[in-house]
Amino acid sequence: MKLWRPLLVLGALAGVLTARIWTDENLEPLQSPMQDALTLSIGLLVESLPFVILGIGLSILVQVFVPDSWLVRWLPKNPFGRRAVISLLGMFLPVCECGNVPLARGLMGRGYSVGDSVAFLLAAPIINPVTIITTHQAFGFDDGILVARLLAGYTIANLLGWLLSLHPQPELLLTRKFARECRLPGGHKDQAKLMQVGRMFSTESATLMPALIVGALVAGFIQVGVPREALISLGTDPIISVLAMLFLAFVISVCANVDAFFILPFAQTFLPGSLVAFLVFGPLVDIKMLALLRTTYAGRTIGVIAGVVGLASLSLGMVMNYVG
Repeated sequence: MKLWRPLLVLGALAGVLTARIWTDENLEPLQSPMQDALTLSIGLLVESLPFVILGIGLSILVQVFVPDSWLVRWLPKNPFGRRAVISLLGMFLPVCECGNVPLARGLMGRGYSVGDSVAFLLAAPIINPVTIITTHQAFGFDDGILVARLLAGYTIANLLGWLLSLHPQPELLLTRKFARECRLPGGHKDQAKLMQVGRMFSTESATLMPALIVGALVAGFIQVGVPREALISLGTDPIISVLAMLFLAFVISVCANVDAFFILPFAQTFLPGSLVAFLVFGPLVDIKMLALLRTTYAGRTIGVIAGVVGLASLSLGMVMNYVG
């Protein structure tokens, strides 16, 4: 086992935290766009990295210590029922969308389908308990924002799970590298479990961490170039306001566990449907998330996911704005 990989991950975490402290103390007074972008990028990393590590850890625990027979016993055999149950697993996992990627990879590593993994991946960040609590704290039950977010997230996840399950060659939905990993024999049963955990942690972290860092850097630098005041001026139009919120959600790349508080200041100027579109689209499709998805799913698969989530979020936001 290559010990340098887990040590590199721990070193990266320490470096990010140190850089965040140094940035806050030394760069904030200077207020240059480059420094602002660096601060935002590091903030995204600080916010996301613990959840990614937690997600990797949970994924490894499931793959190494949970028997296949146990999962098979309580999951429905019917594909629709199985996806419906798998997409509810997020209620027991307080992990943001970044941490759910390794969990989805772990499901496929155990033999579950691409549709199963996507149903879990897209539902989990919205229906997890932390997201529900923070959304309720921010909006309560006003304008149906919380209920619409939960129902939309669950429905979109199962819709996409069903659509991807129709593909005649599921391996084409994955990157070639990950498809090869899934074809490997059931794995390393003869290895000591501790060695197996170390190997899997180093492999997953080496795959996901570079994507997370690149996604956070891109999101941070783009945020600097998007004037917040310009978006506020668009908030009263029932269609343009939704499009503006979708764009904002894609660029900001804020974690689902705290995005309700981020968008709360816009509630005075943007229509409720626009806020729901942000809260549904953001956790599923943003710059940081796309970078992580690319480690596992083929480009066309990500295009289908982004297209369906985008159209569904746009339609939901427009309907709420016009009906409300």
